[in-house]
Amino acid sequence: MSSLPPSSSATPSSSAAQRSVLVIDDSSEDLALLTEYLRHARLRIAVAFDGREGYQKASVMLPDLILLDVRMPRTDGFAACRLLKADPRTRDIPVIFLSGCNELDDRLQGLRLGAVDYISKPFAPEEVMARVNIHLDLRSRLVHQTVAAVPEESLSALNSTVVAAMEILQRDIGNPPSLPELAHQVGTNERRLTELFRESTGMPVFAWLREERFLIACRMLAESEIDIQQIADHVGYGSAGNFTAMFRDRLGVTPRDYRQSQRDRRDDIK
Repeated sequence: MSSLPPSSSATPSSSAAQRSVLVIDDSSEDLALLTEYLRHARLRIAVAFDGREGYQKASVMLPDLILLDVRMPRTDGFAACRLLKADPRTRDIPVIFLSGCNELDDRLQGLRLGAVDYISKPFAPEEVMARVNIHLDLRSRLVHQTVAAVPEESLSALNSTVVAAMEILQRDIGNPPSLPELAHQVGTNERRLTELFRESTGMPVFAWLREERFLIACRMLAESEIDIQQIADHVGYGSAGNFTAMFRDRLGVTPRDYRQSQRDRRDDIK
């Protein structure tokens, strides 16, 4: 296994810092190497071991970039890419294939499916990181251009400080900064930020965060097969027990029962 490069080689540009990458690969060795480099580069990481699990995770966590293997059990990388590009929630997320399928036809198929890049295995981690940084920067520029093109009146419904604070909270919903840290990051003080949240949303900062966590948890339960403990971790509950208690308080049912009710509802619609 390669040793880590000097920090200058692995550290992303400022636009990539704090962004998230989903790695979908059934090779534990490749996962270990990639996650080591991605963590060293200060990127947040999630992993999945087959295409179906990867698609489910992507549809709820909406990562900034996906690294995707081709040959995997259950659902391979090409099928996963088709799912990702057919879903409005995930179609714009850049996908980079990492694969031992190195024939020209395989590479062309990956690009035709909408991938932005295709890297052959065995790969050099430094090359993977360079391409990750390039595509994260391109995505960041595209997002900024899209926001700039939105009419000003559409953006004025929420105070810009509140929007910036929401983006910071949503970036790592399970591990948010403290109120003083959050206020500092958006250039205001705690009291003013609380007032702005009340004016814009009708609730203080962390009451809004609790609602956001709950909505995300409901969506993950309804739309994926992700383990309940993993969902609890993702939205900031230290244990499945605490998560279940919160859910019972809100809806009167357990997360497991809620998930089953959503399945039954979909079956009835069919």
